[in-house]
Formats: sequence, C-alpha cells, structure tokens
Amino acid sequence: MINVKSNPLEWSSLMYELEDAKEHLESLITEMNKKGSIDEVEYKIQIGHVFAHLNRGWNSRGKIGEYDEKEREQFSSFPRDLEPCG
Repeated sequence: MINVKSNPLEWSSLMYELEDAKEHLESLITEMNKKGSIDEVEYKIQIGHVFAHLNRGWNSRGKIGEYDEKEREQFSSFPRDLEPCG
C-alpha cells in the first residue's frame, strides 16, 4: 500500500479519488433531500460516478507511477478482491 512519505504523488491521487467520491456523494444526498426524489437513471449515473472514484482508489492503491487510459478503465471497475461487508 502506498503512503504519503514514500509515494507523495500516488498518495495525492488516492486522496483526490476519495475526496471526489465524498463530494459527489454529499452532493447527491443534498440534492435528493432537497427534491425528495430522484429519477432512477440519474441515480444510477450518480452512484456509478461515486463508485468509479472509490474503485480507482482501491484498485490503484499499490500502483507506483502514472497509469494509462486502459489501466484507468480497469481501475474504475468494481474490485474483484474486495468483499462488501456491513
């Protein structure tokens, strides 16, 4: 797993993904509370966006250096090595 001291650039990327997921989720919650409803298609898009950030955060956690568009696409997929819990 990367860390801020040894991998500052990668750490910054990880923090970006987590912060962006948080911001999008907070925005979604605020909007849903404000409107009292959401279209299923819009909900699917918004949740997919949040998951993409979380997935990249998880899937790229050990990646040192930059990654290309193909890897970004792979990193955006739901993890195969993470079991939902709770």
